[in-house]
Amino acid sequence: QVQLVESGGGLVQAGGSLRLSCAASGRTFSYTMAWFRQAPGKERVFVAAINWRGAATYYANSVKGRFTISRDNAKNTMYLQMNSLKPEDTAVYYCATGRRENIAVATAAYDYWGQGTQVTVSS
Repeated sequence: QVQLVESGGGLVQAGGSLRLSCAASGRTFSYTMAWFRQAPGKERVFVAAINWRGAATYYANSVKGRFTISRDNAKNTMYLQMNSLKPEDTAVYYCATGRRENIAVATAAYDYWGQGTQVTVSS
C-alpha cells in the first residue's frame, strides 16, 4: 500500500503563487506521480505528471508555463509550484501515483490517491 498526503493549499489572490507538496509513504517504488484537480460540480482532471527519475514531465495546456511539477525521491515528496494563479485554478488538488513507469493523464491509470488540498484563488 501507498499513502499520500497533500499540503500547501490555501487562499491566494489572482496572480499569486502557492506550492503544493505530496508526501508518500509505504511501498513507494519507482512510480510515476501526478497532480489532478476537481472544481465544484466538475470532473477530476489532469494537471501535471512526472516520471520516477524526474526526467519526463507533462502538463495540461491550461497550466503549461505557470505550474512546475518536481519531486525529491530522497524525501518521497512531490511538489507543484503554481505561479500566476487564476480564479479558474480554484479546485481541490489531489496527488496520485500508480504502478507504472510512463506518464498517463487518465484518472484510471493511477492506483493511489491523497485526500486533497483546497486551493482558492480570489479575483
